[in-house]
Amino acid sequence: MDRPVAVITGATSGLGRIAAFELARRGYHIGTVARSRSKAQALVADLRAVTAEPVDVFHADLGVLSDARRAGEEIAARYPRLDVLVNNAGLHAFAQRITTEGLAEMTAVNYLGPFVLTEALTAKLGASAPVRIVNVASEAAQQAKTIAPAEDLRRTEPYTRRESMSLYGRTKLMTIMWTQELARRLDADKVTVNCCDPGFNATGLGRDLPGSAVLQRVLNTLRIGDPRKGAGIIVRLATDPALAGTTGGYFSVRDARPLQCPEPGREPRVQRELWDATVALLAARPAG
Repeated sequence: MDRPVAVITGATSGLGRIAAFELARRGYHIGTVARSRSKAQALVADLRAVTAEPVDVFHADLGVLSDARRAGEEIAARYPRLDVLVNNAGLHAFAQRITTEGLAEMTAVNYLGPFVLTEALTAKLGASAPVRIVNVASEAAQQAKTIAPAEDLRRTEPYTRRESMSLYGRTKLMTIMWTQELARRLDADKVTVNCCDPGFNATGLGRDLPGSAVLQRVLNTLRIGDPRKGAGIIVRLATDPALAGTTGGYFSVRDARPLQCPEPGREPRVQRELWDATVALLAARPAG
């Protein structure tokens, strides 16, 4: 394969879609992990306007960990090398939903699925140096005031719409913590991993909220929450030569300003605790 390869999750809408178009314009061969077959077909058709390269679709629901693992294995088998992995897919659920594997859907989609997908690609990434991993976090991580990894990963109790913000923020805090622990475990000369706060974006992330479609149209009209800015920091972390050797960072949409991981997840000890709790949870589950 002559062109560099970028795989993006959640590229059928919002930030991921814009990032996919920009990376395609820059000469990347695009692969995407998508749950909706119809939306994936639309993305492939629309990308023909900017690239003659075929676009690969790996169908999977990242909220189902067996799907995430299978998608990672399919990606590894499909490409001789992988240059960029963008873990962008995300969900803000305003009420609790439990996956077929017994996990909270928001935790599974936002954190566990990307963890499993990336784990399945570890060997391929290590053999493809230099590689960049970009994880999309959120400023909502500031809303998480506590974290108890072993318990929080397994929480499935109901919650209200108001309570959903802190729980969503906790999944994004986990993303930042995982990014920084993963960076310590990878050889930075081969693979770098960074995450970003893409700012407020008027995308389909809050599609469960009643009236969200109308609100999104109003915000788009007023040019509030322009997703092009959020996509811009994703593409910058994936391609900017100035960031080629940077790893373990958390960057703002505002001029790629470095940010600190919010408390209570800042200490390496707590980040290792989350890693160990995640590995233990995954080890206790069927491999299928």
